[in-house]
Amino acid sequence: MKERLGKVFQFLKEVRAESRRVTWASRREIMAATAVVLIVVFLSALYLGIVDLILSALIRVVLG
Repeated sequence: MKERLGKVFQFLKEVRAESRRVTWASRREIMAATAVVLIVVFLSALYLGIVDLILSALIRVVLG
């Protein structure tokens, strides 16, 4: 049990040390990436909405 607890603490120390070496993105980079994601999501939703409307109208015409 004591050995297992020691391994857990060693793992957490290594995680902490590794996280200090990570190069984190700047606030500006995060904001830019978030904007790109939101724009792509919006455009995808718009595209799928338009396709859905067209297919719904087409199905209504075919089925009467």
